[in-house]
This record gives sequence, structure tokens and C-alpha cells, in this order.
Amino acid sequence: MDVPGALLLAASLVAGLVSAAPHARADDNNDGSTSVVQDHIALDKKFKGKLPITQLTEDQAILHAMNRLAYGPRPGDVERIRQVGLEKWIEQQLHPESIDDQALSQRLQRYPTLGMSSKQLLEEFPRPQQAAKQQGITKEEAQEQLKSKQQTAESQIIVTGNDNLDKAQQQLAKIQGPNRIIAELSMAKVDRAIYSDRQLEAVMEDFWFNHFNVFANKGDDRWLLTSYERDAIRPHTMGKFQDLLIATAKSPAMLFFLDNYLSADPVAVARMEAERNTRRRYQGAFAGGSMPTPGTFPGPATGPTPAAATVAAKKPQRGLNENYGREVMELHTVGVDGGYTQQDVIQMAECLTGWTIHEPRRDPQFFFDQKIHAEGKKIVMGRAFNYGGEKDGEEALKMLASRPATAKFISAELARHFVSDNPPPALVERMAKSFESSNGDIRAVLKTMIYSPEFWSKDAYRAKVKTPFELVASTARALNAEVTITLPLAQWVGRMGEPLYLCQPPTGYSDRSETWVNTGALLSRLNFALAFAGDKMGGATVDLESILGDEASRDPNATLARSVQEFLDGQVAQSTQDTLQARLKDPQILPASADDPVKEVNEGLVVGLVLGTPEFQRR
Repeated sequence: MDVPGALLLAASLVAGLVSAAPHARADDNNDGSTSVVQDHIALDKKFKGKLPITQLTEDQAILHAMNRLAYGPRPGDVERIRQVGLEKWIEQQLHPESIDDQALSQRLQRYPTLGMSSKQLLEEFPRPQQAAKQQGITKEEAQEQLKSKQQTAESQIIVTGNDNLDKAQQQLAKIQGPNRIIAELSMAKVDRAIYSDRQLEAVMEDFWFNHFNVFANKGDDRWLLTSYERDAIRPHTMGKFQDLLIATAKSPAMLFFLDNYLSADPVAVARMEAERNTRRRYQGAFAGGSMPTPGTFPGPATGPTPAAATVAAKKPQRGLNENYGREVMELHTVGVDGGYTQQDVIQMAECLTGWTIHEPRRDPQFFFDQKIHAEGKKIVMGRAFNYGGEKDGEEALKMLASRPATAKFISAELARHFVSDNPPPALVERMAKSFESSNGDIRAVLKTMIYSPEFWSKDAYRAKVKTPFELVASTARALNAEVTITLPLAQWVGRMGEPLYLCQPPTGYSDRSETWVNTGALLSRLNFALAFAGDKMGGATVDLESILGDEASRDPNATLARSVQEFLDGQVAQSTQDTLQARLKDPQILPASADDPVKEVNEGLVVGLVLGTPEFQRR
């Protein structure tokens, strides 16, 4: 599509996404007429079970569930769920352990770093300067080794003749060294969203990683994120919030990202420093120095040499670090309005002193260092902690996890993600009560939300705008794409504004629609849809004929009708239909050829336009 045309269409998409009517109303007919709005839609009991669905049709309810509790439907999913029953499908998703996901497991075997420990990753993918030191070579020589590794990987590529696949293979071969870790994490994340049958688990994994965000490019976190996601996040996605909180707090990735591994009681540090000085003078006295005068041991300290004084001046003073103490309350538990004070932040940080990393650059593991822990009573939000040792921090975290403010804060975040940008207060209140009564059981809170009328209301239907990651996953699923190399898709997520594992603020990416809606961003989304539907996506193959059928290739109107039915389930606003119909006049839709009297519809262009509509951009 020409640039002016694409810009015009992107502008119309913005208008559609920010309009007062966020979704295609059930009472909007494609012919422009208006039917009587139904206050109550009766659905088959076998289909909906106890789900309080009264404002959506069966198809709308299925699409709503697939777009909120999953990454969108694949061809045939709507009919499959209609047959098995929506409630049954939801109950299976709430218990992912009951779903066989072997096909995904086999797909993920192509990423060897996923199963490695942080120690193995550090050994296999060292920093260039570290690799140089280990091998006794220069940094420049180590970089040449890395280039040689890239060339070797490229030389081993088996050319397939498929341009999409061959280009993607070349891109992937060039990513060697530490960058390979994040590349494989990103590709696996996209693969889970597209191919996992445990869709809700994949959605929740992304939700919790964003909630407990860690930035991959902060120092050593590149080597720590694999374990963080695998061992701290994934096992607890639908378990107890308290367990998830403690697991993230003890993860070397979080300890490093928010600097808690550096936090130490200043009194303990001063005492340790004094002891070290004492030992130094004591050792000096018996290593050829003069003996101290009896009764004055260790004797007066001699002044440091100028060089030693310079080193001492440059060395930062280690002490209490409040970063994690603040963020664990503001972002992870009670929220900024949770009633804590600056003194609570300090006392929380003291509870967590000694929570550090053992051998951070060799074998990073959580380690509690009693020597730098702040002893004595600490009071956080009115609760006293004086257990001594590691238990001070554990009990303080458990206290935060059980606070009513935490129940409300987490419930509001979940409702904002799954229901609407401004979730109904009554729903949040019920979810918070479920959080408290179940001891922070995430599955119980989700079930309260899913079995609420607010979740299934017409106002909630298509009320959220997909993030770039959600858009990439849902597009791949809608097109039933076979993705052999996922790197180009992961790169598109970043190009549209949401680079995976690279959100720098601890807040994570925004979950509000306004963040993702502007003409520039939607132009990127449209270009992505056109490239993917046009079978020009690196590493992926799309077969539109199997989805649209034979007739669509000969008649633009048939192509559009089939596309709207397949990708939007026929649920499209009249304004969107008119915009799409007008685009069928574009010469690129039915290109003419002097030597070929038989015209074939550019199906990729039509499908790309449909995937760029407000209806598909919303979830």
C-alpha cells in the first residue's frame, strides 16, 4: 500500500480506537439499520454453565473469552469452544496442569538456554572482557572470536529457498554471545503465546512478569532473567500471591535489579570494617612489624599510603539501600496509596538486609548474610518484626501480602488487565474480598472476576486495546501461521513499542489503552499486519487459501466478506465496513497485468486491512 494511503487508514484507525463507541455494538447492523437492543440474551445452559452472560451472544462471549483469557482465537476455535461449552473451556484454563502441552514443549527444545542455570549461562556466554581474562587474550581478540562464531553459525545454515526462512536464519545466526540469552527468552515467550494450549497460564505469566518487572540490560540481569522467569514467576502464576512475592524477592534477578543485594545495616558494616582493620594491624604486627606495647593492642593505626587513600576515597560506602523496600510496597503489594510512610520504607529495608547474592558473577544464588543484617526490632506499617535473621524479611513480606490494601491493589490491576482500563469498583471490591478470604489465592480471585457479570458486560466487550505483544500473538494465531523462527516476530513487538524484557522502569509496561493509541504506532501496526498477511514475515509461513477458500482469490468482495467472517467473526461496525469497502477500489487489490488476463485478488492486502481494523486491534 502506498504511504499516503497507509497514513490515511492509520488515522482512521486512531479515530475508531478512541471513539466513544469502543466496540461493534450488537445492535449495529452492516446495512446501517438498527435493531432493538436486547437487555437479556438467553444462552444455552450447557454452553455457559454458571457464567453470568446476559448481554453477549454466544460468538461474542467466545471471542471475549479468547481475547481476554487467551491470545485470541485460531481458525476453528470458536466452533470448538461452542461444541465443548464455554464454561468447560474456562475451567480447563484455570487448571493448566490438566492440559497436555507437549507440542509446545517440543517446540521450545530449540532454545537450549531455557534449561540452563545462571551459572551455566555465565560460563557459556561470558562478557567479552571476562572471556578475554579467562583465556589470557585481549578484549579485541575475544571480540574476533565472537565474530568467528557468528560466521560459523551462518555457514551452517541450510538454505531452503524460502526467503522468509532464510533471512530469519541469518538474523538468528548473527546473535551470539550474551545477547543470545534474551533472544531465546523472547522467542520462547512469543511461542508460548501463539502455540500453548495453556493460554491463560501464558497470559498470567506475562501479567506477573510485568508486575514484577526486571530490566534485562541492567548489568548482570541478562544472565539472571532465565532463572527468574522459569523458577520464580512461572510456577506461581495461579498459586498463592505470598509465594510469588517471596520467590521474586529472593530471586537474584530482582535482588540485583532493585539493588537489595547491596543493602546492609550501616552499624554492621562499620563493625565489620573495624574488625578487618584490627585483623590487618594484628597480622602486620606478626609479619615483621614491631610488637605493640602491652595493654595497647592493637595500638595506634598508621596512616594509609597516598595510593591506598585514593582507593578508599573511590570505594562507595555500603549501607542501607531503600530501593526494594520502597518498590515492594509501592509497586508489588499495597500500592502508592497503601498507607505506608518513609519510615516504613526504611524499616522494611532493614528487615531485608542480608538478602544478597552468593558469587554473583560465578554461581548466582540467593544467600542470607547474617553479618550484615540489621538486628533488633523493626516496625513496618504498625507491625513489629524481631525474629532475627532471614525470618525478619520473610515475615514482613507475608505481612504485606496479607494486607487489605494489597488485596485491593492486586485485584484492581487484574481487573484493569482483564476487564477495562477503569474497572468497576464493585467488582474490584468483590475480588479483593476473595483475595483476603482465600489467603491470596490467585486462581480464586480470577474465578471471582470471570464469574462476574461485569466481565461479560457489553461495556467490557472490545474495551481494551491490544499491546504490541498481544497483537503479534493474536495475529499469528488468527492467520494460523507456521512460525519456524520467531525472532522477527519478537523484533516486531519491539518495533511497535514494547521490546520484550527491556522495560527499564520497575513499573513495567502500561496496561492502559491510551499508551498504545496514536497515528505513528498504528501505522506500525498496519504495516505489521500487511507484511504478515502478505506472507512476507521472516521465519513464518501463511496459507490464506486454506482459510479463505478458492472463491476469495477471484472476487475482492468475497475476499473481504470471508476475511471479516474469519478474523472478526462477522462482528464489525458499519463505519469499519464502509472504510474497508472503499479500500477495495485500490488498484493494488486486483492488480492488472498485460500478459495475464486472469486477475487474482491480493488477498494478503485485504486480510492485512481487516487485521488493522479497530475491531481486531481491540480485545
